[in-house]
Amino acid sequence: MGSGAFALVLALALAACVSPAERKCLLSGSWRSDTGCRMVVSVLGEDGRFSGSYLPGPAAGDSEIPTSPLEGSQQDAGLVPQPTFSFTVHWRLQGSEAARTTAFLGQCYVGTNGEETLHALWLLREAADSPAEDWKATRIGTSVFTRIK
Repeated sequence: MGSGAFALVLALALAACVSPAERKCLLSGSWRSDTGCRMVVSVLGEDGRFSGSYLPGPAAGDSEIPTSPLEGSQQDAGLVPQPTFSFTVHWRLQGSEAARTTAFLGQCYVGTNGEETLHALWLLREAADSPAEDWKATRIGTSVFTRIK
C-alpha cells in the first residue's frame, strides 16, 4: 500500500474514533424546525455572533409573515463541542403596525449518527395595547431544528 493510501486509511480510522461529543456543532448553515420553520445562519463571526434570516412555517398560521432578520450569539465551539446559543427574530409583518419579537435560547447537539440538532426554548412577545392586556402578550414553546442538507 502506498503512503497516500495509508494516510487516507489512517485518517478515516481516526475520524471513526471521534465520539459525537467531540464533534463540533456550528450554527452556520440552513435549518428546519419540527414545525416547518426555516432558518439560515449566514454569518458566524469569530466572536460567536451571528446573523441570518427566519421564515415561519405553516404552524405559524399567518401566511403574511415574510422572511425576518435574526441576530444572536453562540458559545465558543472551540471551548465546548456542543455549544449553547441565543438569538432573536424581529418579525416583519406585512401591512401591520404590530410589533413581535421572539427570543430563542438553546443548545446545539451532535447525535451518535453525527447529525446536528438545535434544541431551543422560545418566547414570543407581541405588543400589548395596555398593561391590562400584558398577560396575553407572551407565548412560550420549544423547537427542534435539524440541518438542511
